[in-house]
Amino acid sequence: MKASPPVLAIPGLAPDLAARVQDGLTRVDDLILATVDHEDPLVAQASAHLAEAGGKRFRPLLTLLASELGTGVSDEVVAAGAGVELTHLASLYHDDVMDEAEVRRGVPSANAKYDNSTAILVGDLLFGKASELVAGLGAEAVLIQARAFVRLCAGQIRDDRPCPPGQDPVVYYLGVLHDKTGSLISTAARYGAMFGGSPDDVVELMAAYGEKLGVAFQLADDLIDISSDATETGKTPGTDLREGVDTLAVLYARRGADPADARLRELLAGDLRDDDRHAEALGLLRANPALEQARETTRGVGAEAVALLAPLPESEAKAALAALVTSVVDRVG
Repeated sequence: MKASPPVLAIPGLAPDLAARVQDGLTRVDDLILATVDHEDPLVAQASAHLAEAGGKRFRPLLTLLASELGTGVSDEVVAAGAGVELTHLASLYHDDVMDEAEVRRGVPSANAKYDNSTAILVGDLLFGKASELVAGLGAEAVLIQARAFVRLCAGQIRDDRPCPPGQDPVVYYLGVLHDKTGSLISTAARYGAMFGGSPDDVVELMAAYGEKLGVAFQLADDLIDISSDATETGKTPGTDLREGVDTLAVLYARRGADPADARLRELLAGDLRDDDRHAEALGLLRANPALEQARETTRGVGAEAVALLAPLPESEAKAALAALVTSVVDRVG
């Protein structure tokens, strides 16, 4: 049996809670691999490609932790966590085609290993598999998943377009992140509270917390894309920069007026698909104050997520959810 991914490092996580979450992640992973299996060997291999490559399983981890605010991990919680993760995996297959990515989770991306058409169709297949799992949880769960997926896709579409004239680019971009990343992470937290038997007010609180956490998660991911290398992340660095996606650090750099940064602003205004121009822009951006400004914004969004937990009674689960924010904001891979 394939080992489950390790629990994302969470400062001060109680040993008994860590053991329950690790067991839950093993069950989620087993369910994911069983769900994506297929009678056609090629379909089975392509469907399991990213799942078997590993990953943090951040979304099901959140589902499991949120369930601990109530009665804890159950078969329904495990199914919900697997459904959210499969929805996320489906989106990754599509993302890699859009980004023309070559590496994902330290292995060739599905589009690089197979082809674009196969990657797109496998992404569709995985969303169908996720929907099968969620359908077993009831009509409300299906509606929540559908609405989250609509927001995710709408956010991705808006992310691929320039900020409309007259709108603040930073405000626009943060709104995009609420949709393309926050919506599904919100669903992961909501499902955990729902199927862990928490009352409605806690379910809604966790949905709001999850969305803020999702925005912080994506902002941190954007920073990693700029500041880390492929050996740390398993991803090609500077992908967003090459594709002309203006993440927060880029937006802050564009706003700058320091003459010393004129070359960076010139590069950011041009085509960065050229390897030399891309490498120069990435180096300048890594050294620019805009990068630290983006980190400060990321920490601020994380602090807002933690503040939402205040009404909850003190517990190991609440402490873990607060510490999870720190792990997300400060991670390097």
